[in-house]
Amino acid sequence: MYQFSYADVQEDGVAEAREREREAINHSITLLTAAKANGLESRDAIEAVYFVSRLWVRFVEDLAAPDNELAEELRANLISIGIWVIKEAERIRMRQSDNFQGIIDISIIIRDGLK
Repeated sequence: MYQFSYADVQEDGVAEAREREREAINHSITLLTAAKANGLESRDAIEAVYFVSRLWVRFVEDLAAPDNELAEELRANLISIGIWVIKEAERIRMRQSDNFQGIIDISIIIRDGLK
């Protein structure tokens, strides 16, 4: 019979959540890379913008939740980044920007910080 402490189970949960976040960000990077290669008018661009927007809205909601245990300053910084990504994705959707690379760069930095 296995016995786990609450702290062990909780830590495993956090590690799994971070891995899922990394995978989601990796997927967004893949979509954004295809969108960049195929242009603003491509189906890839539509899919990338839609996915990235939904992903970052979810991240911002989670970061703003009162039970989020990250340090307040880190949460605020990540929320600011998330708002920028969402706005930039909207600018791409409106054909006011083609800054896929900017979102890719930020996504890579955030993904790598989740290690």
